[in-house]
Formats: sequence, structure tokens, C-alpha cells
Amino acid sequence: MNPEHPTPEQGGYSELESFKAARLLYDVTVRFCNRYIEKRNRSHEQMILAARYGVQNIVKGWLASATLKTTELTLARVARASLEELRLEYENFLRQNNMPVWPYNDRRRKKLTGHRCATVDEFALWVLQEHKRQSSLQSSSAPSLPEITANAALTLIMVARNLLDQQIETLMQDFQVEERFFARGYPVCTPTLEFI
Repeated sequence: MNPEHPTPEQGGYSELESFKAARLLYDVTVRFCNRYIEKRNRSHEQMILAARYGVQNIVKGWLASATLKTTELTLARVARASLEELRLEYENFLRQNNMPVWPYNDRRRKKLTGHRCATVDEFALWVLQEHKRQSSLQSSSAPSLPEITANAALTLIMVARNLLDQQIETLMQDFQVEERFFARGYPVCTPTLEFI
């Protein structure tokens, strides 16, 4: 059995790695928006909603998994699309504030990923430590806290998207197996009135 897709007997959606990553990203985004984006700015609401939908659709998909694999697959894809929308919002924030987006292979991304933050407070501590480290190295041109936080959030998005991609791939394989099974003409059990 794939550990990324536990059955109800194995545990709930909270056991999914994609759920854990998306939930952390949601918490980070709420804190980021409340600190760095004015509430009247449309991006404030959009970013929080995109992060929220990423989490909620993973949960809805898992809840649908017992009855409809196609629904679970569709909702996993919707969650993936929400994370993509969130990625664009963070990149827009950086671009509009003349801050760079870290390259894909930036060592800070690898460092954060290796740190494996489980809570928003662990994430915030990593950001503060990284800011302090970079400030001591380059006092005049050190990146600001919003710059580091937004780039670190983009790193979390990459992690969550990769986990969702793996989950979607597994669901597609499961769905193809299921399709082949029913295509062979195996009977589908339907209850008769005497058993209802």
C-alpha cells in the first residue's frame, strides 16, 4: 500500500504528507499576509483563499476516496491548481516590491527543505535565523524579512506541489487498474430490495 495514500483503516487525511505540507503552507500564508500585505489589498484575501483551498481540496478528495476515485483525483488536481495560483501571488509580491525570486537550485531552498519545519513557528524561526545569518555576511545589502519569508514560502509550495504530483500519479495508476478491472466485465454487486 502506498504510504502517500492511506486507506481509512490506516489513518485519516492528516496522515497524508501532501496534507501536512499544504496545511503548513496555509498557516505560513495567513501569517505572511497579516504581516506584509494590507487587508484592503485584494492579494491578502486571494493568497489566503488559495492556500486554504489547497488544504480543503486534499481533505475533500480523501473523504471522497472511499466511493469515487475520479472525484478524489479531480480534487487533488484542484488542490494542485490552488497551490499554483498561490505561487504566482508570492512571485507577484516579490516582483512588485523589487525583490528577487531565489533560483530553483538556491542553497537556501535546499537548506529549508532539509530543516523539515512542521509548524509555522519552526518556519518563522528558520526565517529569522536565515535573516540574521545573511545580515552578518552582507550588512548593507542583506535581504529583508519579507523577501526571505516569501521565497521560503515558495519553497514550501514546491514541496507541497511535488507531494501532490506524486499523489496524483498514484491515483491515476489506481484509477487505470480499476478501469481495467471493470472493463473485463466483472459483475458489480448491486443490493436487491430484500437487503436494503
